[in-house]
Amino acid sequence: MNTPTKQQQWEQEHLWHPYAAMPSQSRVYQVLSAEGIYLTLENGKEVMDGMSSWWCAIHGYNVPELNLAVETQLKSMAHVMFGGLTHQPAIDLAKTLVHITPQPLQHVFFADSGSVAVEVALKMAIQYWRGIKQPKKTKFLSLRHAYHGDTLAAMSVCDPESSMHHLFAETMPKHHFTDVDAKSIKKQLEKHHHEIAALIIEPIVQGAGGMSFYNKTLLSEMRALCDEFDVLLIADEIATGFGRTGELFACNHANISPDIMCIGKALTGGYMTLAATLCSSQISHGIHQQKGNVLMHGPTFMANPLACAVAKASIDLLLSSPWQQRVQTIAQQLNQGLAPAKQLPQVADVRVLGAIGVIEMKENINMDKIQSFLLEQGIWLRPFGKLLYTMPPFILDKQDVAKLTQAMCSAAALA
Repeated sequence: MNTPTKQQQWEQEHLWHPYAAMPSQSRVYQVLSAEGIYLTLENGKEVMDGMSSWWCAIHGYNVPELNLAVETQLKSMAHVMFGGLTHQPAIDLAKTLVHITPQPLQHVFFADSGSVAVEVALKMAIQYWRGIKQPKKTKFLSLRHAYHGDTLAAMSVCDPESSMHHLFAETMPKHHFTDVDAKSIKKQLEKHHHEIAALIIEPIVQGAGGMSFYNKTLLSEMRALCDEFDVLLIADEIATGFGRTGELFACNHANISPDIMCIGKALTGGYMTLAATLCSSQISHGIHQQKGNVLMHGPTFMANPLACAVAKASIDLLLSSPWQQRVQTIAQQLNQGLAPAKQLPQVADVRVLGAIGVIEMKENINMDKIQSFLLEQGIWLRPFGKLLYTMPPFILDKQDVAKLTQAMCSAAALA
């Protein structure tokens, strides 16, 4: 590794990065610009972004339609408080979200980030049961290997044993957890439904908790079990929404609707931070059943006009594109390109769903070593734990995917 420059050394000693020590022990790479699927690093090297900037830049970078949306909105206002005021970008985006999400979801709360959207969803569930005079239903049921965010309540419904949040185990509220199968879920609901407000899930794909997949039959069974035991269903679609799994939303694989849905990440096409929590009229009416009840949340930057404008433009761009065909083609090419990794003795599993490709190793990956190797191949990925995975922009062509998968297989052989 080259000797750090004075600027790099200052950053290592002063600027925190995600899940990093202070001073930093890991190398970071400065980006000068981004265009299409490529990041240009400070040394002038262009690398393909196989991460979509943590799964959000589905259209790639420097997108003319999204640039225009930001520039146009900026001429009227960048921000205005949402308390007591409103604006057209928020109204237009909310109408679109109500239209494209499962039909029972009729009410939209705009939040700052995915973690905050989950916090709001948990509040909605608790306030609903309080509103209909069942105040003892304050606990949540979550899946093993779940990940729902880094804020305190969101951490409390992440897997308490395998997640990154075990350091906070004694601080967080205690909830219930279940294996990812219908029998185990039913057993927990039979025993604890009287105190459970909601089952919270990542539909079809469990993301940062292990990049594992489950089938649509189980998703249908989850919905049915929640109905049977009078428990709400919260779908965390922050990672899976907007086409990533091959359906616009992962709940569509089983044609089910949750009572509450969280969306974020790709919502703005990677341009700005914005998330939303949607709920059915049943939930909204229940919250306000008691006189004077209001939903107790209100971020300063709630429904930021710039973010709402670019989110609407991003959704319009997605829906006007052949995104389903693109994702299906990427899936086929990921399956083909990652297949050789199955023969490596150090590989435990290879799996693909939509525009998600995963090589799971038997041992933890040396991230700095593998990242450095991938950069030499012209690829940017961010492995974690035992996982070498990609969630690329939807605009990759056949040659792009071939280059990406070849580099991943070579990296797996090196690990």
